[in-house]
Amino acid sequence: MTAIALIVGLGNPGPEYQLTRHNAGFWFVDELAVREGGAWKREARFHGELARCRLDGHDVRLFKPTTYMNLSGQAVAALAGFFRIAPEQMLVVHDDLDLPPGTVRLKRGGGHGGHNGLRDLIGRLGSRDFLRLRLGIGHPGHREGVVNYVLQRPSRDDVDAIESAIVEGIEALPLVLAGELERAMHRLHSR
Repeated sequence: MTAIALIVGLGNPGPEYQLTRHNAGFWFVDELAVREGGAWKREARFHGELARCRLDGHDVRLFKPTTYMNLSGQAVAALAGFFRIAPEQMLVVHDDLDLPPGTVRLKRGGGHGGHNGLRDLIGRLGSRDFLRLRLGIGHPGHREGVVNYVLQRPSRDDVDAIESAIVEGIEALPLVLAGELERAMHRLHSR
């Protein structure tokens, strides 16, 4: 397996979105940066915020696109092109409506599943072959309510569950970075 060089958290910039469900990917990379001493720096040329840290002996970049969710691929493609990072070297962390809060799943490739950030990423990278860490946020129960749901703050119980999933995901990263995806998946999927 190709080594992970970039961990992308998907979300929307700005204080009005900071605590919304759609920003679970940002929550993940923010927590990882705090734990590993990564300092965020605004990078206008890449349309996002970038931090670097050393994870289990691996030099890894953390990235938060500031293009808003639907244009995430624009920012990621600019950064990946500059640093010559292939899709196979990326881990993209995002919210997932199809999983209940507190659930975390790891997979390589696949479609966008209706997630506009992933849709743009796949289109701009021209590839689906990146790792995804999916953080469950639950579903409102009907399609018409999805936009409002993802842009709202979750309940305290859901926040606790999502934060627990983030911790689980971070704790599985050493396995991911070591190329032991099956072990990482087993650990995450059996919790």
